[in-house]
Amino acid sequence: MNEEKRNRNKGKKGLFEFIFPVEHDFEAMLALQAEKTLECVHTLVQWLKKTPLDEPQQLMQLEIQVDAMRYDLEEKLMASFSTPFDRQDIYSLSRQMDYIVNYSCETAREIFAFEVQPDDAVLGMAESLFKGTKCMAAGVRTMGRDKKRVEELIHSARSAMRTIDDIYIQSMAKLLRTDDPMDAIRKREVYHHLRDAGRALRTTVDILHHAVVGLS
Repeated sequence: MNEEKRNRNKGKKGLFEFIFPVEHDFEAMLALQAEKTLECVHTLVQWLKKTPLDEPQQLMQLEIQVDAMRYDLEEKLMASFSTPFDRQDIYSLSRQMDYIVNYSCETAREIFAFEVQPDDAVLGMAESLFKGTKCMAAGVRTMGRDKKRVEELIHSARSAMRTIDDIYIQSMAKLLRTDDPMDAIRKREVYHHLRDAGRALRTTVDILHHAVVGLS
């Protein structure tokens, strides 16, 4: 009975798509934005390893590029009658990926402006963010083709996010015991923005999961 129902639903969906075809390849647009998001986080990790640190111009340029991709998708989404999956999921995926980029760029700008020397906590959170974002980007690329693979990638991304939280809590506990309050204030801002990037990644992964469930 369930199989018959699924077949009927597929038939209805096929007829709907025939009458109201999808005008834009939103899955491809999201995949491109995911790749650019991954490039941004990778650039952050590489920038943190420079000595001395220079102004993060490349990150700021990438942020502008991702903003443009997001705005273009939103315009097409508003003008489209039909979409390959839930319209809200498409919008939210794009928005949350943009937040990952925003927080990554803000982290670099604060480090440079506040003259913070990246420590093990900063590098650890940034590298975990990269690992999680890599899984997320692969999941977005695969979402319409291999549900099982997406589930595996989501699991790995969530593991990386837990690592970010663990490093944040441990490093903040250590920071609160420091004898240099000004250094603690500066580093706290950096730690906090990296954790925000991790939270944006968590929301992105949750939306991806919801979208994949809806496609099944």
